[in-house]
Amino acid sequence: MIAHSNFKTSYLAGKGHSPPNLPSMRRSSPPPTTVSTKEEATESPTMKSCRQAKSKAEPNTLGDMEDINFSKKEIPEIRASLLKWYDENKRDLPWRRISKNGDNDGVSVEERERMAYAVWVSEVMLQQTRVQTVIDYYNRWMEKWPTIHHLAKADIEEVNELWAGLGYYRRARFLLEGAKMIVEDKTEFPKTVSSLRKVKGIGDYTAGAIASIAFNETVPVVDGNVIRVIARLKALSSNPKDSKTVKNFWKLAGRLLDPSRPGDFNQALMELGATVCTPSGPSCATCPISHQCHALLLSTKDKSVQVTDYPMKVVKAKQRRDFSAVSVVEIVEGDVSQSDSRFLLIKRPDKGLLAGLWEFPSVLLEGETDLASRRERIDNFLKQSLGLDIRKSCKIVLREEVGEYVHVFSHIRLKMCIELLILNLKGGKKFMQRMQESATLTWKYVDGEALSSLGLTSGVRKVKLLLCRIATFLIFVLVDVPSKSLHLKITLHCFGKINLGF
Repeated sequence: MIAHSNFKTSYLAGKGHSPPNLPSMRRSSPPPTTVSTKEEATESPTMKSCRQAKSKAEPNTLGDMEDINFSKKEIPEIRASLLKWYDENKRDLPWRRISKNGDNDGVSVEERERMAYAVWVSEVMLQQTRVQTVIDYYNRWMEKWPTIHHLAKADIEEVNELWAGLGYYRRARFLLEGAKMIVEDKTEFPKTVSSLRKVKGIGDYTAGAIASIAFNETVPVVDGNVIRVIARLKALSSNPKDSKTVKNFWKLAGRLLDPSRPGDFNQALMELGATVCTPSGPSCATCPISHQCHALLLSTKDKSVQVTDYPMKVVKAKQRRDFSAVSVVEIVEGDVSQSDSRFLLIKRPDKGLLAGLWEFPSVLLEGETDLASRRERIDNFLKQSLGLDIRKSCKIVLREEVGEYVHVFSHIRLKMCIELLILNLKGGKKFMQRMQESATLTWKYVDGEALSSLGLTSGVRKVKLLLCRIATFLIFVLVDVPSKSLHLKITLHCFGKINLGF
């Protein structure tokens, strides 16, 4: 789980749609924007000037987008300006250091495959995630699995641990499955868009990025940044999420593409959108292609028009509101004062939200519910899923309501009601073995040190942090209830937060 609202969009809008084939990109230039016809020749000068003035003043919409093109004059100017700007201003990012100065000449097969793997990892991490957040994760990933062959030997638990906190965990699973697929086929790394698309988890955008950057294939790449730049260059007000519109953006990006440096040009276009032609505060004064920007031209002629009007703003779907009860179950054995305790973790189903990840026992609720109802739901969950009847099989040492935490996904706003439940099992380890045999879900219980080192999702880690804060506060409030205070101290000690000094 990951909570953030301002993402760097590094993934194709409308990702289910394939880019068009562009077989003629290498051989011929696209037709000019304006083509003389017999009908046009018969127009009066007044009619012609009125029509041209109207075309400049009005934005292009979906109905005529297919007719939009870059002229023979525009294309070389945009290519030259953008590549010059990129060479002088590109950010120093770790995945770009694989290839020195963008020079692909004389690069060995092994080096190209290293580049391809680095591009693949970085682009998958950058989907829906900011660059600054990704850098540390990328460096740790490449240190642990420097090549695709190293990654193919990993298991999903290792991958999830390293990915923890980055969110959208299905990306990590697809990376692992894709690496295993390539290595098990015992073939070289796929080099073309068509072969890359056969790898699980690699879509149009990622395939284009790998093929152009690592293998110099002349193919475009379209993400949210590219759509925004092109939409402003041509003042296109069409819906950027519409499938037909997306295909036309692929065509336009393909016509702009520099065949001599396709990877650098694709990166330059995305870099411009990420750093200069931003969604809400574009720096038009420093833009290397501002003199070709139709949106900027319109804004200077009509004060009611803003560059940020392009592309069309799409209203986001309203977030679903979910509610859950979360129970941090701490199991103690023997004398409680010896703090020999473990925390119960449940593995989520292999499909769906946060598939295959570990979490504290939790149940979804139908809405806002009272404390008694939440506890009843938790008790039933533990009994039915783990065979743990807390009233018959355990002694409840402590059960305290901790608080609430709202965790935000891209499409869900989840309100979690959290409690600490400390149990002393009757039968100890023998009972735990019986639980293992009767459980319908995968579970484990770990000590505080292991819990701290596990790759927990950001939501689970925040539950743990909230518990620590509340427990620390309650220790001082419950000075007149020494037993509860002691139990909370033990919990914090197991989390590694305090030293009891027994």
